[in-house]
Amino acid sequence: MAGNEQTEGSGVESDDPVFEEAAGWVARLSSADATAADRAAFEVWRSADPLHADAYDEMDALWHRLGQLPEAKSGSDKAAGRLLRRRVTKTVSGIALAAALGGILADRYGLVDRLRADLWSGVGEITHAMLPDGSRIDLNTDTALIVRFTPQERRISLLRGEANFDVVSDPRRPFTVEAGGLSARAVGTRFFVRADGTDQPVGVAEGRVEVGEAGRRSLVSAGEAVHRGSDASLTAAAANVERSMAWRENRLLFAGQPLSAVLTELGRYRHGRILLLDRRLGERRVTGAFDTRDTDDALAVIAATMGVSLHRVSPLLVLVGAPF
Repeated sequence: MAGNEQTEGSGVESDDPVFEEAAGWVARLSSADATAADRAAFEVWRSADPLHADAYDEMDALWHRLGQLPEAKSGSDKAAGRLLRRRVTKTVSGIALAAALGGILADRYGLVDRLRADLWSGVGEITHAMLPDGSRIDLNTDTALIVRFTPQERRISLLRGEANFDVVSDPRRPFTVEAGGLSARAVGTRFFVRADGTDQPVGVAEGRVEVGEAGRRSLVSAGEAVHRGSDASLTAAAANVERSMAWRENRLLFAGQPLSAVLTELGRYRHGRILLLDRRLGERRVTGAFDTRDTDDALAVIAATMGVSLHRVSPLLVLVGAPF
């Protein structure tokens, strides 16, 4: 596949923790602040199992292939080349370590939310549930929520992720979804709410929903979505709500969205991180349909059709675009 460099042919298993550990050691030892204690601990790890050494050699070879620079000829050029290589290596090390740390923190926060939740879905999972009143909830990837029903009201606290609500009408008991400081109140309708800070946190497919946040309110009708302005305003505008809700059938539909936004969306359905290394590349537009259950295939299609380089540094880190 043109422009697509991956490690499939190298035998790296996407769910093998040995390769994750090896990638971490490569990043650490390549860092300018690696210590003698780090190197001693690495030797203990590598000698503990022949598989460790093999995994490290494979990840180290990939690391150098990503950061390879032409050898300099003269003495001064060699010195400059060594300095540049150190800077490049340090940059890539920082990217990998930051991504790994971000993934760990995200997983830990997700676990806390799931322990609090009445209903939740894992990363890459889409689940469905029926509530006591007959309303239906579809939970998108990595979603957690709390259900609180009383004789006076029906209240949902969306702790993380995104959910679609198909609400049975009951005028005596309004149905309210809270997500952070935002609330969406409906009687009988079908709508979605996202709790990840997106600028389109609520969309309505049927009926009407009253959305409020920080004292501001907006009435949203079918075929509209709420948009957050730079001044934190809430504005209802026409939107393709059904397309936004296609994830319920394990599909992601894009029509002229920036590549940066598409990669962010794909990243919601996989463990680890997708890092875009070229801001200008992120402005290119993407139109297509992808399966939420196979984001690796989606990335491969993007790489092939857009001529974008794709580097799998570890099972938890994919770099998109030329790293240098």
